[in-house]
Amino acid sequence: MTQLLPLLLLGLVVTGCGGTPAAAPAPAPAQSSAVSGPQPLPGMAVAEPVSVRVPRIGVDSTLVPLHLDTAGVLQDPDVYDQAGWFADGPAPGDPGPAVIAGHVDSTDGPAVFYRLRELVAGDEITVVRSDGRTVVFRVDGVQDYPKDVFPTAAVYGPAPGSTLRLITCGGEFDHGKRSYRDNIVAYATAITT
Repeated sequence: MTQLLPLLLLGLVVTGCGGTPAAAPAPAPAQSSAVSGPQPLPGMAVAEPVSVRVPRIGVDSTLVPLHLDTAGVLQDPDVYDQAGWFADGPAPGDPGPAVIAGHVDSTDGPAVFYRLRELVAGDEITVVRSDGRTVVFRVDGVQDYPKDVFPTAAVYGPAPGSTLRLITCGGEFDHGKRSYRDNIVAYATAITT
C-alpha cells in the first residue's frame, strides 16, 4: 500500500481558497477507496496531529482532520482561522509527506495561512500530536504554482523520512471563479520526531 499511495494521490491538487472552500481533486472514484491513512496495530490508535505552530508568520492553530467528500474533493476547514490535515495520508511525524491546508483569507479578512508566502528556508514549524510527541520541521522552501500546473507528485509523492507540506492559495484572485489562480506550498523536513 505504501508504494501505491503516491500513485493514488497523483490527482490531489488544492484548487480553491478565500471566498470559496479550499479543495483538492481526488483520485478517480475507483481509486479513492484504496487511499487510506496510517493503519494502527490491532488495539492501538493512530496518533493524529492536534495543533500546528509557525512562529515566523504568527500561526498557532488547532488541526481538524480533512477527508475527501463524495465528489472526491478534499474538504476544507469550516473555520477560516483553523488549519486541517489530510487525514487519509501520513500524519506529521510519520514517514512520508504529511499535508496541512488552510485558507488564505475570507470576506472578513486574512485567514490562518495568510502569511504562508513569507516563510523562508530555515523557519520552523511545530506539530503536536495526540500521542504527546512534538515534531519540529524546518522549512526547505516555499513555491508559488499556477493551479493548472500544480506539482502533485512533489507535494503528495514519496519522500524520504518525515516531511510536511503547508498549502494555501495565492496569486491573483479570479473574480469569475471566486478563487485564487495559484497555490502556495511550503515544503519542510522533520528535524525532530
